[in-house]
Order: sequence, then C-alpha cells, then structure tokens
Amino acid sequence: MRLSAPWIAAAHVQRVLALLTGAGHRGLLVGGCVRNGLLGAEVSDIDIATDALPARVVELARAAGIRCVPTGIEHGTVTLIAEGLPHEVTTFRRDVETDGRRATVAFSERLEEDAARRDFTMNALYAEADGTVLDPLGLGLGDLTQRRLRFVGDPAERIREDYLRILRFFRFTAWYGDPAQGMEPEGLAACAALAEGIDTLSRERIWHEMRKLLAAPDPAPAVAAMAAAGVLAHVVPGADPRALAPLVHLEAGAAPDPLRRLAALGGDAGGLRLSKAEARRLQALRDAALSGDGAELLGYRLGQADGMDAALIRAALAGVAPEPAQRIAFGAAQRLPVTAADLMPALSGPALGAALRAMEARWIASGFRLSRDELLR
Repeated sequence: MRLSAPWIAAAHVQRVLALLTGAGHRGLLVGGCVRNGLLGAEVSDIDIATDALPARVVELARAAGIRCVPTGIEHGTVTLIAEGLPHEVTTFRRDVETDGRRATVAFSERLEEDAARRDFTMNALYAEADGTVLDPLGLGLGDLTQRRLRFVGDPAERIREDYLRILRFFRFTAWYGDPAQGMEPEGLAACAALAEGIDTLSRERIWHEMRKLLAAPDPAPAVAAMAAAGVLAHVVPGADPRALAPLVHLEAGAAPDPLRRLAALGGDAGGLRLSKAEARRLQALRDAALSGDGAELLGYRLGQADGMDAALIRAALAGVAPEPAQRIAFGAAQRLPVTAADLMPALSGPALGAALRAMEARWIASGFRLSRDELLR
C-alpha cells in the first residue's frame, strides 16, 4: 500500500527524510501522521523513526544547516526545524524497564523492535519517503482498515508499561474506532482490571488525554464504556456520562468543546490539572446549568457563547429542548445602565456595592427594562 497525501511530498518533509537516507540510515514516517494520512484525516505532527543514533542525527542536521533541538535526546528524540516546521526524529527503541509512568529505553537497529514497543497496532505503521507503507507487525493495516483499535501484543503488559495507555485506548477509540463494533474486548477488560493504575499518573497527563478524548466528534460511546469499566471513576469521581450523548446531539454541528462536555459529566474534576481560567469556566457552566436562571439571564451572566453552552448542558441533563438562542443573545447584549459613578459620593465602600447589587436585581426583575433614571429614583 502507498500513502498518497500532499504533505508527504512537501519539501520540508522530504528534506529531513533525505538527510537520513542520504547518509545511509533509514528515515521512516511513523505513527499518527501515517495513520491519519491513510484515513484522509488532518495531519498536524510529523514523526520520523530512524536507525541513526541521536548524536548522529544532530551531526547530520548541523552539517546540513538544519536547526536541531534536543527535545528528548535521552530518550532518542531530537526535533529538526526545516522550513520553519518541527519534525520529531526518534531513534528505533526497545523498552528495558518500565514503571507504569515512564520507560528506560535502549536504542535499536531493528524496525520490528521499535514497532513492538508501540501502544496500538494502527500506530505501528511506517512509510518510506515515496509513501510506501510498512506494517512490521502485520496487523496495523488490517486493524486500521476495519477501524479496530487493538493493543500491540498483550494489553495488560502494554498498560503496565504506561498506565496512560488506558486513557489513550478510549481516546483513540473515540477518534478512530468503529462505533458499530464497540470496544475491543481484550483491551477493554485489561483497562478495567488495571484502572487503579490511573491514580499513579500526574494530573497534567490525565487532563491532556481527557481533553483530546472530549474533543472527538462524538466521545459519548467511549466515555460510557469508560464508566462501565470503572475507569471514569478514577478520572472524574462521581461523573455521570448519561447526559453526554444528548449534549453531542444538541450541539448540532457546533465545534466540540471539551470543557462544555466535561461540565455535562458532573463529578469532581479535581484530578485534572485545569488552568485557572478553565476551572472558573467549568464551575460557571455547571452552576448556571443547574440554576433556575432564564435564558436572558444566562446570556447576561455568562455572555452569549457560554450562556448557550450552559443552556445546552441544562437541556441535555433534563432531556428537554434548550432555551432559544435569540433570548440568550438578547441577555448577553444588556448592560446595567447605572454605574458606581452615578451613586458617588453619596455612597461608598460596602454601601455602594450593596446599592449597585440591589439596583441590578431590580433591573433584571424588570426584564432589563428599567432605565437609568427609573433605577436612580
């Protein structure tokens, strides 16, 4: 099979590959770029595998005038910047020792050893510079064609090497699996049996994977399987996935938003390393969705975009139609006609704040109709 995609013929890709092959080494595209290229999906990262040692890659890059960044040189990875674009070049590797979070690796000259240490068969595909696809394990192409996500080798062994692979199993299934087939049984069983390993992972790594999972076009089946396997409880304790499928339906083509979908799950998101802005938005969406605020007030409190998100979450939770977008937009356009300056210097400090809050409450209760003069009277 041959991979035919415009990006593979791009000058920057061919330059990096030729840098390696021209010096007598192997230079192969690998992983996500090959997988997505074969699926006709977007390719964002260019990963290259080689039998050249990292020091040799650095030497060749410098001789060719290509900027080289030692992003993970102790693990065999250097990033080459060609035409202003990054290309991660990693030496063939095999695992020597793992502890469930990180691995000690040894460099290898054998493509088969490099493929055998990868997580899923569809990620163990390689491509030559001319697009010729290599499937060292003999399983990747078939599984990719059938949209079947399957661990390389024994699922439990792969998971014990890095417990993040549990979350990656659900994430990749959401993006690349066939919903009609369901989850691969052996992999799902291993994820359920080893779910406690998630507790050893950093909050950053967990949120990184969950964000990508929730950004899938429809993550609901995968998240429901996570819950059934006992995995979701280790990620977001108390989460309930039942509102996620209705939410995806109600989004009706809107861009996937991981935080909107996380808000619909409920539960304790403290195990995720959210930024302060993400944490504030998540809490605001949850509070608004569970409040009794009308559509206009949702828009006024949260703005049009987040007001609509809160309305969608509320509708998904309650099994009803969301509030009309026009009413949310109306509320978002409203501005309290009274400012602090209108009450000064007669009022100041806590009294000033209390007066403004009281006026705002009256104004909201009037349907945003009271004028400045009416409020001041």
